[in-house]
Amino acid sequence: MVTKDTIISEVLEIDPDTAEFFYEIGMHCLGCPCSRGETVEQACAVHGVDADELIAKINAFLASKK
Repeated sequence: MVTKDTIISEVLEIDPDTAEFFYEIGMHCLGCPCSRGETVEQACAVHGVDADELIAKINAFLASKK
C-alpha cells in the first residue's frame, strides 16, 4: 500500500505503470534521481496536488491489478 511517506522510486518499483499518475500531475522528471527520491507527499506539495487524492488513485489502481 502506498502512503504519503512512500518514496516515488518505490512506487515505480511496485508497478512501473504508476508513472502515468505522476505524469498526470505534471511530474515529467521521473528519470531524475532527485525526484525519484522524494516522497509522494513531497512531490504533491511541489506540484500543488492533494496527496490523499493521488494516493487513493494509485492504491485503487494497484488493487485492481491483483
